[in-house]
Amino acid sequence: MQERDLEQSHLLNPRELAAKTALPEHTVRALLRGSTLPADTVNERVRARLKALSDAHLARHGQRMSDLAGSISRKLGVSGVWARQVCSGDKMPSVELLHGLVDFFQVEGGEAFFTAPAPEALSRVLQPVLAAQQQEVGDRPHATVDPLTAVSEQFDDVRGIALRQAQNLPEERWNVLNATLKALLELDENEGDQ
Repeated sequence: MQERDLEQSHLLNPRELAAKTALPEHTVRALLRGSTLPADTVNERVRARLKALSDAHLARHGQRMSDLAGSISRKLGVSGVWARQVCSGDKMPSVELLHGLVDFFQVEGGEAFFTAPAPEALSRVLQPVLAAQQQEVGDRPHATVDPLTAVSEQFDDVRGIALRQAQNLPEERWNVLNATLKALLELDENEGDQ
C-alpha cells in the first residue's frame, strides 16, 4: 500500500509537471491547489516557456548559452544574437521560427506548447497520466472501487471522466485533482462567454 501511495504521489509531482510543461513550479502548485492565475499574454507565455526550455536544455547538456544559441542559429538559419535573445526570453519569435523551435526542443503539442494558457498546458500533461492510471486500474484482477468514485460518477462532463479514471489516488490527491479540473472547466466556461 505504501509503495502505491509513493508511486501515485509521484504522478502529481509539481517539479516534474513543471519540467514537462515549461511552467514555473509555483504556477503548477497553484493550479493543483485550484487557484486562479493572473492573466498573461501569449507573448509572455511564449517568452517564458522558451526561457524555461532553454535553461533546462543548458542544465541537462552542461552547455553555455553561446552553445545553445549557435545550435539554434545553424538549425533555423537565424543570427546567434537573435537566438540568444529568444533563449533568454527577451525576444518573441515569429510563428515560422516558433515552429522551428518546436522541432529543435522536440516538444509535444506543436506551437500550442508555447502559447496555451497555463491550465491548458497542465491539462495536456495530466491527460496521459489519468489515462495510464485508468489502464493500470483496469489491468488489476480485482480492483476495488474507491469510495470517492461514487461522488465522481455524479458528473457527466470531462471532470467526471477524469475523476473516475483517478479513482485509486489517495483522497488528498483526488481532491487536488478535482479542484484543478474544476478550475480548468471554469476557465473554459469564462472563455466561451467572451
